[in-house]
Amino acid sequence: MYAEKHIVSITTDENGDGVGYTPPVTGRIISVRYIEPDTGGYSAGVDFDVEGETSGIVIWSEDSVDASVTISPRQATHTTAGVAALYGSEGEAVLDYIVLAQERVKITVDDGGNGGTGTFIVIVG
Repeated sequence: MYAEKHIVSITTDENGDGVGYTPPVTGRIISVRYIEPDTGGYSAGVDFDVEGETSGIVIWSEDSVDASVTISPRQATHTTAGVAALYGSEGEAVLDYIVLAQERVKITVDDGGNGGTGTFIVIVG
């Protein structure tokens, strides 16, 4: 499988907010990694929203992050009738990769403190 790695560094403004983007990508979002630096990082309890810039597809939305973390996002699938695809009697959602086509991944940081920095690695396959 061919994969691309995109590294996005984001510094927050005086309001604790920041935004960064990957170049346009096409493919499955395999993972997103947030790397907290040893010094000068975001304030404790930082909030992240990662999405397709034009589609608005949510890739990762988490509040109160306090440490480096890697996520492997998946989304619920649907039948051809437009209803949720579920596993048997358990009623658990069937999940699959999130796919973007020729759009940037937008990473928004909130409540990160003034001048905090962090790095995100987005893997697309």
